[in-house]
Amino acid sequence: MILDSLFAVLSKNALITAFAFVGILVWLSYEISRRLTRGHVHGSAIAIALGLVLAYVGGSFTGGSQGLADFSLLAGVGVMGGAMFRDFAIVATAFGAELEALKKAGVVGAASVVIGVVLSFVVGAVVAVSFGYTDPVAISTIGAGAATYIVGPVTGTALGAESGIIALSVAAGLTKSVLVMIVTPFIAPKIGLDNPHAALIYGGLMGTTSGVAGGLAATDPKLVPYGAMTATFYTGVGCLLAPSVLFLAVRAIY
Repeated sequence: MILDSLFAVLSKNALITAFAFVGILVWLSYEISRRLTRGHVHGSAIAIALGLVLAYVGGSFTGGSQGLADFSLLAGVGVMGGAMFRDFAIVATAFGAELEALKKAGVVGAASVVIGVVLSFVVGAVVAVSFGYTDPVAISTIGAGAATYIVGPVTGTALGAESGIIALSVAAGLTKSVLVMIVTPFIAPKIGLDNPHAALIYGGLMGTTSGVAGGLAATDPKLVPYGAMTATFYTGVGCLLAPSVLFLAVRAIY
């Protein structure tokens, strides 16, 4: 009786339940990061990976198409993970960045952001084409995902991509994020990544905020704010360029 009442209350307040569920998942992910990887793999990347796995398991179990949101108890996850909250998070992040701080990075720092977005997009698009994709929308969405796992869904939603393609873009961005986290401490001495200016440029080229933050934290925690700053601008620039200029370039080719 108590469990039935609790289930009814949680289902009725689905969005609040979703926030609590995601909060527990994030807390667990950061504990895994701290205890098992000593911070080398950022907690946010682990949380995203667990989220993808749970979405797959939920969809397979229910036979639905919305992952965990197909369970009535977790229906609020579909709202929380929807476009509205995603775009709100992006706008909030953009407002937290200071344009004056980016100007201090100089022309090279600003250029690194644009170069990083275009380069990542091209690599992702080439991989998509190599796997047989010929639809400009699919190619652009996957290419945007190679930039970050935020730019991918934003681009896919703007262009009307299928949910499966958007999921691939998230997976591509997550893979990049984890690789940046792991590789950064090993290549830092070889590329001179030991000062704020280098961190600014590195963040602009790599772009994945969680990957750069995790990698720099393992290299030198003092460099994290500088790399994360340009990485934040990277996400904004990617959301602007990928569904517009870069998509038009892909459509001109295909």
